[in-house]
Amino acid sequence: MTQITSPTVEVIAASQFFAPKDIAWETDAEGGEALAEFAGRACYESWDKPNPSTATNAGYLRHIIDVGHLSVLEHGVVTMYLTGLSRSVTHELIRHRHFSYSQLSPRYMPDVQGAYVEPSIIAEDPELHAKFVAATESAERAYEELLEGLEQKLTQAGNQRVPRKRARQAAHAVLPGSLETRIVVTGNYRAWRHFIAMRGTDQADAELRDVAIRCLHKLKEVAANVFADFVIATLPDGTQIASSPLVSET
Repeated sequence: MTQITSPTVEVIAASQFFAPKDIAWETDAEGGEALAEFAGRACYESWDKPNPSTATNAGYLRHIIDVGHLSVLEHGVVTMYLTGLSRSVTHELIRHRHFSYSQLSPRYMPDVQGAYVEPSIIAEDPELHAKFVAATESAERAYEELLEGLEQKLTQAGNQRVPRKRARQAAHAVLPGSLETRIVVTGNYRAWRHFIAMRGTDQADAELRDVAIRCLHKLKEVAANVFADFVIATLPDGTQIASSPLVSET
């Protein structure tokens, strides 16, 4: 039976900051936010914080973003584990070239378990949903038949593993783009801001926009001062978008 899944986003790593012992400076933040502030202040050695509006980490990073000195944001890094994504949407995701990726390999996957990502516009229509399920089940049957035939063809005495991998890889060709995949994504703050700005709009692919908004919620937890300018709004259809008046990169 076809299993319908949806995206989940988990933060699995983030930057730490260890202040140099020979610099008399401190901040009210930690981790990547403190690191970004330190990097910015190191450019001018402005350790004494003469300007009250930039004396806090939030104020300083807001100024950095406002004036477009975004290179200092590249020092802070967040890694996320994304599951419940369709293979199709990851083809869009990996176009963001400043991220680093490690994605589930179909060659090493166990046999298909029927986990698919169904577009909401299909899911909300019972007739279309039934057609979607029927199509995925048909693809699974074709996959199993191909896998069995390929294994018989490729199996050679003394080496059972290589034919299995090759058979899976070839049989996967008939599976739809809606098949679930999983991916680890690492990016610096600047790259994440660009991703949210590009994929959080109402013009973006609906599935990838959902992923972007979920990522933004996590980023606001990890580095609130870096992503505070992004505002999340709910559209009439119940989905969400994100925007910022300070985004200067598209």
